[in-house]
Amino acid sequence: QVQLVESGGGLVQPGGSLRLSCAASVSISRIDVVDWYRQAPGKERELVARITSDGAANYADSVNGRFTISRDTAKNTVYLQMNNLKPEDTAVYSCHGRRQVSIEAAVDFWGKGTLVTVSS
Repeated sequence: QVQLVESGGGLVQPGGSLRLSCAASVSISRIDVVDWYRQAPGKERELVARITSDGAANYADSVNGRFTISRDTAKNTVYLQMNNLKPEDTAVYSCHGRRQVSIEAAVDFWGKGTLVTVSS
């Protein structure tokens, strides 16, 4: 069973920065896709950023240009660098991993999340 552990959340002022970490219990080379999702109070969970095993990254329109997803294979960790944070970025951020085990089947892994609060 793959475990994902997030860290790096906290309270930051608008315009500030945070870097979230998602540490995997296995080599991240064995995980085909790693995503960061977020869920704000009273809202649905939304996909924030995604990185594939070959390093390709995608972002939600709301964070494009402000957030950067990256990975360190030596540390088995995926990062989410968040710059120019806004109050609407306040949410619980969760790490998700997916490993394709066959053409038709995949296994999903979730972390427990880390809270990011953007407020003055």
